[in-house]
Amino acid sequence: MASHPAPQPAARPAGRDRRSGRSPWSAPLAVVLVLVGVFATGAGLGRTAGPFDWAAGAARRAQTAGDPDGRLPASRPVSLSVPAIKVDAPVTPVGQARDGSIDVPPLSKHDQTGWYDRGPTPGEPGRAIIVGHVDTKSGPAVFYELGKLKPGDRIEVTRSDRSVVTFKVDTVEHFDKANLPADRVYGDDGPPGLRLITCGGDWLGGKTGYADNVIAFASLVDTRKP
Repeated sequence: MASHPAPQPAARPAGRDRRSGRSPWSAPLAVVLVLVGVFATGAGLGRTAGPFDWAAGAARRAQTAGDPDGRLPASRPVSLSVPAIKVDAPVTPVGQARDGSIDVPPLSKHDQTGWYDRGPTPGEPGRAIIVGHVDTKSGPAVFYELGKLKPGDRIEVTRSDRSVVTFKVDTVEHFDKANLPADRVYGDDGPPGLRLITCGGDWLGGKTGYADNVIAFASLVDTRKP
């Protein structure tokens, strides 16, 4: 894979290719978020996490159900609300693409988000991950405004057990896809957290698409049980 340029600053104007001055959806769109080489998650084994890793992690998390700090047992997310950027979207489970990256919903469903089902569900101990497209050939997609989130902004996730978990944004950061901080993004240990991920930075085209990933890091602040 070709080397990537350094991450672009967060103040970069959204949705523009700085080299050509044209909107990125005038060029072919990459269909996956290429999160290169960081799928070892909390196990720290330096390899892609498989179904047996997930099962073991789920068993460990189940032991923490009912913790007094608001942690919840597993229940998959079904909808996502981010009022500050006017996102109100369904959440569907996604796994891994053929190249080992996190898969995303199909481009025909660019208004949907995808929960990475090899990791925790929102509200469990560890870092839940929800991904979404930034744009399509025709215009903005569900996470087009993700980079505009600010610390303190609220994120609500409704789960299949009808509980609602609320997170607050801690930081929003840009990373070169080849240099993601795996220990901050993945893992089933520690307090409940949430990572919202989309693409950003310069448009490179090909299988890479955008040079960067934009990640909103968020912490649990409230749980509402049915």
